[in-house]
This record gives sequence, C-alpha cells and structure tokens, in this order.
Amino acid sequence: MSSISYITGDELANIMRSGKTPKKDYLVVDVRDDDYVGGNIVGGLNMPSKEFLMNVDQLVKETKDVPLVVFHCALSQLRGPKAARIYKETRQNVLSEIDSTSPTKVLVLRDGFTGFQAKFKDDAELVENWDKDVWASDWS
Repeated sequence: MSSISYITGDELANIMRSGKTPKKDYLVVDVRDDDYVGGNIVGGLNMPSKEFLMNVDQLVKETKDVPLVVFHCALSQLRGPKAARIYKETRQNVLSEIDSTSPTKVLVLRDGFTGFQAKFKDDAELVENWDKDVWASDWS
C-alpha cells in the first residue's frame, strides 16, 4: 500500500498565497461530512467521505493535470488519509488509460481543518464561511 505524505497548514497557506490558482495549480479536497459546516478552505472542493468512492473516478479524471492534490477532514486522522490513498490507487488505475501529462503529488493536510482554522480563521484568503459558534468550546 502506498504511503501517505503530509503538508503542514503553513506550507498550504504559503502555496495559497503564492498566486497559484486553485483547481489548476493545486486542489484542496475536503472529505468532511456533516462536520463541513463552520468554515472551509478557500477554493477547496467538498467531497463527503460517505460519497467519496462513488465520485473518485470523476475526481481523478478532472484532476489529471493538477500537480498537487491535498486531502483533509476535520483532523486528518482517518477520512483524509483514507481518501488520499483511494485517490492515489484510483489515479494509478484510471490514468494508465488516459495518460496524465505530469505526475501529481498527493498529500494530506496535517491536523486537518481543525488545525488550519485554529491558525488561519481570520485570514479571508485562506478560510471562508467561518462560524465562531461552531468552533466555540468550553476552554475559550
């Protein structure tokens, strides 16, 4: 089974701020389900994990020339890494027929959206639809 590589929130933020175009130069795939409410990464694509298997072939075809695809869920412990593995395996199977023009790097966002929003929630270039009530906790 292919190993999963990670990207930090700071590294992703640097890519997003570098002037690269979402869905062309990179794609962030958010596989959160009902926990998608409360904010998301700007330019990201929500593909709920419960529907991911049904849609992964189409995602591979649509992203065949995107050089970087980053997956995440809330914490990137289960759903994000699993989706990244499925995507990588599907990509190898599907694209052998299509022939991708360039290799794609598949990464998982370390600490998921929870970690990303904790650091970047006030940066409109990076996080949109953020709702403080969703993220309110007993310790804040």
